[in-house]
Amino acid sequence: MPLLPAKARALPWRRLIAPGITAFITFWLFIALGVWQLHRLKWKEGIIATIRAAQVAAPIPLPAHPSPFEKVIITGSWVPGKAALFGDIVHDTPTGPVAGGEIIMPLRRDNGQVVLVDLGWVQQTSPHPLTGLPGQAVGYVHAPVSPSWVSGTDDPAQQLYYTLDPARIGAGLGLQNVAPYILISLGPKPPPGSPAPQPHQNLPTPPNNHYGYALTWFGFAGVLVFQFFFFARKRLLEP
Repeated sequence: MPLLPAKARALPWRRLIAPGITAFITFWLFIALGVWQLHRLKWKEGIIATIRAAQVAAPIPLPAHPSPFEKVIITGSWVPGKAALFGDIVHDTPTGPVAGGEIIMPLRRDNGQVVLVDLGWVQQTSPHPLTGLPGQAVGYVHAPVSPSWVSGTDDPAQQLYYTLDPARIGAGLGLQNVAPYILISLGPKPPPGSPAPQPHQNLPTPPNNHYGYALTWFGFAGVLVFQFFFFARKRLLEP
């Protein structure tokens, strides 16, 4: 059998040039994305450690530019006769489901600014201002939320809201100089059956899935290597 020319014998390898370059670039792209997720993991772990430290530490005075991961305290006087109800939230109790929502009341600080404070869930279907509250609130700030197509329809006439928008809630309460955020109250739960509001227990903690994301990208890189090996083997055996 006559030998094939050298150029013909080398031809099958040329079939792998374009897919090889593509696979090489894609492989390192997957590796880069995995390494990026590892950096994100370290960054997120730092944030979570800061949140956990703030959770057990004493609250700090409200800064000029508060973060949602800080436990802060504000002082002032509650605006009398003003309250709004956020959400339509049902809680399970020993006696069965109970309807209610988050009670929001305005606290006027010494500088004149009004901060809307979400004091927690109460067994109310229409807002009734609470009395006898101390002239301070401890919690974390919540940025304003824009309504979406799944949000309920606000009813300012009844002071019932389904979107945490401090500007809209403040306007509905007839208030001015309202802070552009809402303070979510933190504190211990009241005894079972108490009419007192049930505040939130912990600072918000962002999800940390970066380790899983990194493994996914590295896994893609490994799968690509195996796939290209079998692809190249098949391509080289083709006539």
